[in-house]
Amino acid sequence: MKSTSSVLSIALGILFLSVVAKPTDKNQARKDRILEEKLSDKDHYDGDLHNPDYDHEAFLGQDGASEFDELSPEESKTRLGQIYDKIDKDNDGFVTDEELKDWIKYTQNRYIMEDVDRQWNVHDTDKNGHLTWDEFKNTTYGYLADDDFDDIEGFDYKDMIRRDERRWQRADTDGDGKLSKEEFAHFLHPEEGEHMRDIVVEETMEDIDKDGDGMISLEEYIGDMYPSDDDEDEPDWVKIEREQFTRFRDKDKDGKMNKREVKDWIMPEDYDHAEAESKHLVYESDVDKDGKLSKKEVLDKHDLFVGSQATDFGEALIRHDEF
Repeated sequence: MKSTSSVLSIALGILFLSVVAKPTDKNQARKDRILEEKLSDKDHYDGDLHNPDYDHEAFLGQDGASEFDELSPEESKTRLGQIYDKIDKDNDGFVTDEELKDWIKYTQNRYIMEDVDRQWNVHDTDKNGHLTWDEFKNTTYGYLADDDFDDIEGFDYKDMIRRDERRWQRADTDGDGKLSKEEFAHFLHPEEGEHMRDIVVEETMEDIDKDGDGMISLEEYIGDMYPSDDDEDEPDWVKIEREQFTRFRDKDKDGKMNKREVKDWIMPEDYDHAEAESKHLVYESDVDKDGKLSKKEVLDKHDLFVGSQATDFGEALIRHDEF
């Protein structure tokens, strides 16, 4: 039998798999359940004005924007022109808001693809191009007997394995008992696949529904975000969240959230950030108002897309070759 410390080390290594894992920072906790996040951590507006930093991160990706290097305006335009050619998928010499939206979504989802590639290489031990559940379970949890998972107080590893296996089966869309790389991507990031979203709702409800009635009450909702002591004064944001629950989350006003209401909360579908941003960039850059952007229009507005500084686009272009 493996030692307790060995079991703990293995188990802690897989905690990243939980899409809805509870953060330790109370002020951050209220944000992490919502899976369709903004394109940038920057505020979209600075007073009544559109925030250019938001545009830069939306267009370049947050990682790319954080790697800005000082470039001359000439070099900035040259490299932006190379990215323009990437965005113009049909090579007609114009970029539409749809092409720009696809680029923005691709850039923002780059971390997902990199994560899938990295983990695929770890788990596909026999390099045969697919993963079985046993292969994944063994590389993730180790070759442990069931009673090994009882060694550490406070961690229910059997339940973690059960939840992973349930998610695995949902991701196995063709039912062949193994996952392709695309199916594995849906397993790791179920919020990205429409057929996987119900499993995210189920996992979220299991995390929050403490009394097991299949619903989330106001106190369970707040308790998940702010596990406070009874004698602790609630911060203002908690009071706002109580109002949000009553006014918007609990749509049927029965005092609890059902599965449909939880899905609307954590995966809102009423606003497409990438579409809104692409339309904004086209509107601001489309001088002749023909509804599409020429390369000249984009380069003339290079400050809007990349600012007075630009990322190392050489790396960006390499990483986006498959776009």
